[in-house]
Amino acid sequence: QVQLVESGGGLVQAGDSLRLSCTTSGLTFSSYAMGWFRQAPGKEREFVAAINWSGSTYYADSVKGQFTISRDNAKNTVYLQMNVLKPEDTAIYYCAASPRRGSSLAQISSYGYWGQGTQVTVSS
Repeated sequence: QVQLVESGGGLVQAGDSLRLSCTTSGLTFSSYAMGWFRQAPGKEREFVAAINWSGSTYYADSVKGQFTISRDNAKNTVYLQMNVLKPEDTAIYYCAASPRRGSSLAQISSYGYWGQGTQVTVSS
C-alpha cells in the first residue's frame, strides 16, 4: 500500500519559518518525482514546488527565494523549508508522488499519489 504522510504543519506568526516533511512507503522513492501543493480555504489546489529523481527543483513564482524543496532518498522523505512565512501562505499543504518522466510537475495530473495534507496557518 502506497502511503504519503505529511507532518510539520502548525500555527506560526508572519516572518517565522517552518519545515514540512513527507514520508513515503510502498513505493520505490528514488524513482519518483515529488511535489508540494497547497490549498487555501475557498481556493483551488495550487502548485508550490517539486523535485525530480535527479534532484532538479522547480518552484511556483510566488515562493521562489522563500521556500526550498529537498529530498533524502535514504529516508524516503521529501521536505519543504518555508521561510519568512506570510498570512497568504496559510493553506493545507499536500505532498504528492509522480512516477512519470517527461510530465509537467506543476500539473496536478502528473501525480499519482497524494498525502492527506498538513495545515499551515500564518497569523499576522
